[in-house]
Amino acid sequence: MPSEKKSISKKSTKSKKKPVEKKSISKKTTKSKKKSIKPVAVNKIPNLKKHYFDNVKSKLTERFNYINPMEVPRLRTISINMGVGEGKVSPKALESAVEELSLISGQKPIVTLSKKDISNFKIRRGYPVGCKVTIRGNRMYEFLERLINVALPRTRDFRGLSFKSFDRMGNYNFGVTEQIIFTEINYDKIDSVRGMDINITTTANTDDEAYWLLKEFGFPLREKPKKEELVEVD
Repeated sequence: MPSEKKSISKKSTKSKKKPVEKKSISKKTTKSKKKSIKPVAVNKIPNLKKHYFDNVKSKLTERFNYINPMEVPRLRTISINMGVGEGKVSPKALESAVEELSLISGQKPIVTLSKKDISNFKIRRGYPVGCKVTIRGNRMYEFLERLINVALPRTRDFRGLSFKSFDRMGNYNFGVTEQIIFTEINYDKIDSVRGMDINITTTANTDDEAYWLLKEFGFPLREKPKKEELVEVD
């Protein structure tokens, strides 16, 4: 009889150890739940976008007497075009241009191809000629802020941009001779200095509205000459 009691006690002790395994399983489940929770990314509104809704819209409505708030002009897109004449001969030059433009704009550009044969430039139809990118939304406002505050002041002998570069449809075009004015480009890693064309598309109907829209954003445009009124002397 005593031997039977000992065997029963051993079985009872073994059975008591089973709940310990359940605890370990519960710990694993809690760890897996903690790992599944991920922080939610919060989209920040660019500074120029805030400035547009807080200050620019009210100033433009006062200047042009808009009745409907949808009439107030706004930025639509910014497109950047970089020409690479060496692209037909050396593909490395085209690859470096694409990398530089992606760093500047924050978006991968597309490679542009020639539309027709030009014998003087030894170009056939379909040859790679350059690259371009079109920016919209928050990325557009972030690029414009970097362009106004950092890139354009770093150009050589910069005295402001011309006010005559509007296309009579409310869009502004200008050129940049060097890509090294942007801080994203490392001067030691570039193979050659390249220029680019920047086109700012707005919803303005006239050049005057587009001029004051860019001026309120802080765009470094030269002042328009004021028309002097002639006074007749009797």
